[in-house]
Amino acid sequence: MRLRLSICGAVQGVGFRPAVHRLATDLGLAGWVNNSPEGVTIEVEGTRATLETFSRRLPAERPAHSFIQSLEATWLDDAGYERFEIRPSSTTGRRTALILPDIATCPDCRREILDPANRRAGYPFTNCTNCGPRFSIIHALPYDRENTSMRKFPMCDRCRAEYGDPANRRFHAQPNACPDCGPQLTWRTVDGKISHSGPVALHSAAAALRAGEIVAVKSIGGFHLMADARDETAVKRLRQRKHREEKPFALLFPDLETLGAECEVSPAEARLLTGPESPIVLLRRRRGTAGIVAESVAPGCPDFGAMLPSNPLHILLMAELGFPVIATSGNLSDEPVCIEEAEALERLGGIADAFLTHDRPIVRQVDDSIARTILGREMILRRARGYAPLPVGNAGAIPPELSILATGGQMKNAVALATGGRIFLSQHIGDLETEPARDAFRRIIRDLSALQNVEPDIIAHDLHPDYTATLYALSEPRKHSPVQHHEAHVWSCLADNALTPPALSVAWDGTGLGSDGTIWGGEFFAMTKSGCRRVASLRPFRLPGGDAAAKEPRRAAVGLLHAWQGGKIFERDDLPLWRHFQTKERTILRTMLERGLNSPWCSSVGRLFDAAGSLAGLRQRTNYEGQTAMTLEFALYGPEIEAVYPLPLTERDGLWQLDWVPMIENLLQDVDAALPAATISAKFHNALAEGIVGVAKRIGENKVLLSGGCFQNRYLLERTVKRLFVENFRPYWHQRIPPNDGGLAVGQAMAAALALRPAP
Repeated sequence: MRLRLSICGAVQGVGFRPAVHRLATDLGLAGWVNNSPEGVTIEVEGTRATLETFSRRLPAERPAHSFIQSLEATWLDDAGYERFEIRPSSTTGRRTALILPDIATCPDCRREILDPANRRAGYPFTNCTNCGPRFSIIHALPYDRENTSMRKFPMCDRCRAEYGDPANRRFHAQPNACPDCGPQLTWRTVDGKISHSGPVALHSAAAALRAGEIVAVKSIGGFHLMADARDETAVKRLRQRKHREEKPFALLFPDLETLGAECEVSPAEARLLTGPESPIVLLRRRRGTAGIVAESVAPGCPDFGAMLPSNPLHILLMAELGFPVIATSGNLSDEPVCIEEAEALERLGGIADAFLTHDRPIVRQVDDSIARTILGREMILRRARGYAPLPVGNAGAIPPELSILATGGQMKNAVALATGGRIFLSQHIGDLETEPARDAFRRIIRDLSALQNVEPDIIAHDLHPDYTATLYALSEPRKHSPVQHHEAHVWSCLADNALTPPALSVAWDGTGLGSDGTIWGGEFFAMTKSGCRRVASLRPFRLPGGDAAAKEPRRAAVGLLHAWQGGKIFERDDLPLWRHFQTKERTILRTMLERGLNSPWCSSVGRLFDAAGSLAGLRQRTNYEGQTAMTLEFALYGPEIEAVYPLPLTERDGLWQLDWVPMIENLLQDVDAALPAATISAKFHNALAEGIVGVAKRIGENKVLLSGGCFQNRYLLERTVKRLFVENFRPYWHQRIPPNDGGLAVGQAMAAALALRPAP
């Protein structure tokens, strides 16, 4: 008999066809396998018993990085096949195959490039069917060499022999290459001239880093800016040139042992660091040890964002150096990472002293992913290399025949495309504040649609009329579906946990336009199968200066005190806060608040963090987003403190409100009493957790979802989850979809699909 199997899922670029070939040959079956836009098609011929053995073993013996989403089996009459073969790919049909993310170098390839006797010793573009670039090099499906940026590198005879040998792990490895036929490194001066190539270029980069220079390195999905992380002078020079005053830099360590000497690494964190995704992982720095990393790498921060080498170039470079380097994105502030040499020379020429480049084109930017472990499981904070573009969440609410493009938010932007019953979340794009970032945003939308070969029926977007993502959506001649910012957050959390309503959901972040025209950010929703209903919120206060308050916590503090005590705060010369304002500024703020000029009302927990940090004397201005909240969080690490500020729940106009007045009153008393910052921070965080528990008790819904940028705060999330469990609630939080605005697009797609359902 003949058995035809049509398989959809992550089955291209992972050695699936070679695995099928080996299994069929082992069982003595004839037939063929090929790639197609839908996935993989297999026809095998033999006795029914043997075919049943084949179909049973295939899912169990599939390649490690693959997964089967659907498998359709059809029994047919025999066709008289004489052998089993891998046939040329089909290019017709609907595109349902999944594109794999870039996969970290496997142990076998690592051993080869570090083995002086191997023909790939020192070769920085080594890969096999188990590892290497995928998403960053593919132009189109099916995943064949001619559809990738490796098409410009014809394989030599030895690589071709590996590619055609079923017993070789490079059997049908599309990016297969070696020093004789593959891409090559080049060492360039700041004017773009090539002075060295090949292994000498790598040695030149290592020598420059040892000498304290800043090197722009072309990696898998874009450029990194690298510098010796031990060298205080080099780190400060990089900060000055990149205009990045205090925000922590990411670190690349040569190995887990070196990293372990600087940071505490749990087994779960070690798995993240060494897994196929290999993201940047936020790790706690070791206390009481001097360490070798310069203080300017992460000033005032008890965590490091650290990663291990995930590609052959980084493995070879770090093996030669033996010490940690800064590996920050190769871009200017608010711009996307550079992927082309000419672009990098122009945009990074004022930062880097030299460039380590190569001639394998990068098809699309793919930044490093960022993750951390919370309560023993991983949470992705920035989704890119290693994760994108695999589908995310539970798309059961979106009909397979419906295609929805969701454009995300203004900050930490990522876009999503829901099609065929799946949601594809793009790689991290970033803040859409500059024209290069906006160009990248539009390019990635086109790219995502082209890869899936679909034109969206609907475009979902944020309510904010001035967001780049909203303006783009409204400019497109399609059906539009506006989605409130915080409702998108909670729908993304629902999708991430594969849940269905009802549920109580919490959306806490810095800012988002509410449906009433005010700034939200401390919201509670009752979720049902028909939508979201806002049931509770933080008590609102004004933000003098609007967006300026996000960069000046002192403004949020003034707005908070004014909402509590009115204009008399401006007559109190004894108020410590006024030390941080000039007399003229104080007068202007009073006019703004009393007349309501550029002072929108907000219910934002993110701005509450800012106000509390300002009043506690921790920070009055910030140099990067969330810095005050991070300062408050970092202040409390040490012995656990159970004390808590009061944060009562009151009702106003049918909406429950968490009233921060008693909490701030007690906080100011503690500041006057010179209590330690750790105590003030702990009582503040504990109060927020108790506030969530209080609302959950009032609403009475068992499932409680936690979403929004505030829940990147490890202490706040862990404290809230533990308290909810103690009170017999079922808390859920993010895992594979970022809790911050990087996950908004998924929630927008979910909400847009829900809006199309007929009313029950």
